[in-house]
Amino acid sequence: MAGHIAFVGLGSNLADPCRQVSRALRALDELPHTKVLASSSLYRSAPVGFLQQPDFINAVAKLETALTPRGLLDALLGLERARGRTREFRNAPRTLDLDILLYDDLRYSEHGLTLPHPQMHLRAFVLRPLLEIAPDGAIPGVGSAEAALQGCGQQQLEVVSNE
Repeated sequence: MAGHIAFVGLGSNLADPCRQVSRALRALDELPHTKVLASSSLYRSAPVGFLQQPDFINAVAKLETALTPRGLLDALLGLERARGRTREFRNAPRTLDLDILLYDDLRYSEHGLTLPHPQMHLRAFVLRPLLEIAPDGAIPGVGSAEAALQGCGQQQLEVVSNE
């Protein structure tokens, strides 16, 4: 496999969120030309944007993949649809949310895909699990993931599982 390293954020707050994220981690490992190299613990976090919904369960996975960024995104969207994801409105509750956070050190933007993920440096529920599996993690154009996490001090997270 011609290996690119990608980090994917996983989240769910409907239909047994811990199970949804755990199943999605296994499904990532079954994608064509893709292998999960590491995955973080599961974390509980409060919703962002639309607050009148259950807390989220989040994790981050490190992948080696031969898929292009667009190919990986298409595969992730397929996994979301297979788990019943609907997009009723921005920040709506969801059975599964999969986001490409980082893809190698690529800085890239096209319709529907921006790398690195444009909000990741503002979200403790992304940064803390990322740092768990990539302690020296850096965000192209932003800098150290650890420094970004320091700017998210008010955001509370709870470890719910060390998968």
